Amino acid sequence: MPIRIPEQLPAQDVLLGENIFTMDSDRAANQDIRPLEVGILNLMPNKIETEIQLLRLLSNTPLQINVDLIRIDNQAPKNTPQSHMDAFYHSFSDIAQKRYDGLIVTGAPLAMLQYEDVKYWDTMTTIMEWAKRHVQSTLYLCWGAHAAMYHFYGVTRQLRETKFSGVYEHSVKAPRNELMRGFDPVFWAPHSRYGHIDEAIYDGVEGLNVIAASKEVGAYIVASEDKRMVFVTGHPEYDPDTLKDEFSRDIAAGQTPDVPVNYFPCNDPSLPPMVRWRSHGSLFFTNWLNYYVYQTTPYDLNQLAGSPALKR
Repeated sequence: MPIRIPEQLPAQDVLLGENIFTMDSDRAANQDIRPLEVGILNLMPNKIETEIQLLRLLSNTPLQINVDLIRIDNQAPKNTPQSHMDAFYHSFSDIAQKRYDGLIVTGAPLAMLQYEDVKYWDTMTTIMEWAKRHVQSTLYLCWGAHAAMYHFYGVTRQLRETKFSGVYEHSVKAPRNELMRGFDPVFWAPHSRYGHIDEAIYDGVEGLNVIAASKEVGAYIVASEDKRMVFVTGHPEYDPDTLKDEFSRDIAAGQTPDVPVNYFPCNDPSLPPMVRWRSHGSLFFTNWLNYYVYQTTPYDLNQLAGSPALKR
């Protein structure tokens, strides 16, 4: 089934070129079903690239999904035209009264800032509190995951001197959890972050379960027992060249980054990257939509349950 996205969104041509079915609002209005309502709070500077990555993964389901793109503030983004933001993004105030089946909060390049020093931190906390009441299941990615852990549970990340950058081996820790349905016992996933929270800290938070983890980079997928919140410390949505582009960008900025691990054959950046995470990334999003969103959300979104239990 298709995803409904705004007409003229640049992602539409890319997705159609990949034989991914999208529809506009006129056609969606003639569908005699209740589609899922999913919001994407996009905090990344290159918003068009992130849109395509996430929409591609959301499309791999038999469910019709209406997608709202949400912005955190009105400041002009660094790597996205203002005209794009004005045409396709909603301010939080525009959707604050709406309820969603699912919400995705992306990562952000804010690794070296304390949370309270982030210029939109107050708005971020407002949205996270709002999501407890207005969203059935919220998926927090990378920086978003650490920010949510800090806000809801008072867990402070550690900042590493060197960056976790590359594709790392992970193991399924909770094979009976629906998010892991169809996963191989061992799989690969990209990471690109300085922040880190020890796996034992997640284990010590009542109501949270570590679903998948890596010996090298720690907890990867953590979920609340009520399925209302999922924390992913890596980037299952990344394109094949995303880590390569980040590596090249850092070099161009005069930095001396380590070569992303387990990514280039023979650790040689002149060779095309090895891609071995996309099938599990796609499966993860499909499982989240099916088991944590579709099968738990009420038909009438006005009947969404209240705040999930949060214990520090």
